[in-house]
Amino acid sequence: MEEWNNATTVTEFVLVGLSRNTQVRAALFVLFLVMYLIAVAGNGLIVVLIVLDSHLHTPMYFFLSNLSFIDVCYVTTSIPQMLVHCFTDRPIIPLGRCFAQMSIALFLAVAECLLLAVMAYDRFVAICYPLRYSLIMSRKVCSQLAVSLWVSSFFLTIVPFFSMQARLCGRNVVNHFKCELQAVLKLACSDTHASGLSMMITSVFTLVFPFSFVLVTYGRIGLAVLRIRSAKGRGKALSTCGSHLAVVGIYYGTMVAMYLRPQAKTFSDREKVVAVFYGVVIPMLNPMIYSLRNRDVKGALWKLFGK
Repeated sequence: MEEWNNATTVTEFVLVGLSRNTQVRAALFVLFLVMYLIAVAGNGLIVVLIVLDSHLHTPMYFFLSNLSFIDVCYVTTSIPQMLVHCFTDRPIIPLGRCFAQMSIALFLAVAECLLLAVMAYDRFVAICYPLRYSLIMSRKVCSQLAVSLWVSSFFLTIVPFFSMQARLCGRNVVNHFKCELQAVLKLACSDTHASGLSMMITSVFTLVFPFSFVLVTYGRIGLAVLRIRSAKGRGKALSTCGSHLAVVGIYYGTMVAMYLRPQAKTFSDREKVVAVFYGVVIPMLNPMIYSLRNRDVKGALWKLFGK
C-alpha cells in the first residue's frame, strides 16, 4: 500500500459511469434507486424477522441473516454514490474514499463467497444427517463458523489489498461507476503483474475452493434426496436447496467471469454490466428467491404485521 500513498500526482479519481447521456443517466437513476430500495428493504426485513421471531432462530436462518446483512452493506458501499453521480457531469471521488470503497466491497464479496459455502454445508448436514443435525450444527458451532468466515474474509482481502504495490502517475479516469480494484489497477504506471498474481491466488481460495466445495456438497445432497422415499420429503428437500443453489450459481458465475480470466489492458463496458449484476441485481434478488417464498418467513412476516 506504500506505493499507493506515494502517488502524490493523483489525489482523486474521475468515474466514467455507465453513460454520458443525460437522459440515460436520469433513467438509470430511477432504475438503481428502485433496485437499491428493494435490496435494502428486502434484506433488512429478513434480518428483522429472523431476530424477532424465535421460530427462525435456527442455523439456516442464522446464516441467512448474515447473508442479508452482507447484501445491505454491499449495495450501500456503491449505489448511493452512483445515484448522486447520475446528476454530475464529472463524478469525482477522493483517493482515500476510493481505497476505502475498494477494500470494503472486496471484503464483503469474499465474505459472501465463504458464507454460501457454509450455508451449503448446513443444508448438507440437515438432509444427510437429519437425526444429528441439532448436535452437529449447535449454536456454538454456528457462531464459530460465522466468526471464522468473517475473520478469514479479512485476512484473504484486506491484508493482500494493503500489501499491493502500484504507482499512479497522473492518469485518474476510471472506466467504472465505482472504485473497482481491477479498473483502478489499469491506471497504474508501474508493473502490476505481482498484484495480478496475488489477486489470482486469492481468487482461488475465495472462489474456486468454496465453489468446488458447494458442488461436491450438493452432489452428496442429490444422492441423499434420491434415497428419500416420501415424495413430500423429497419435494421439501429440493425446495430448500433449490433456492440456495440458484443464488450460488448466479453469484459464483458472475464473480468467476469477472476475476478468473485473463485481464485486458482496459476495463470494458461489458465488465461494468457484470459488475452491476453481482453488485446490484443479486443483492436485490436474494430475499425474493431465497427467503420471501419460504413458508416460515411468510409466517413470521404475517405475525409481525399482526395477521
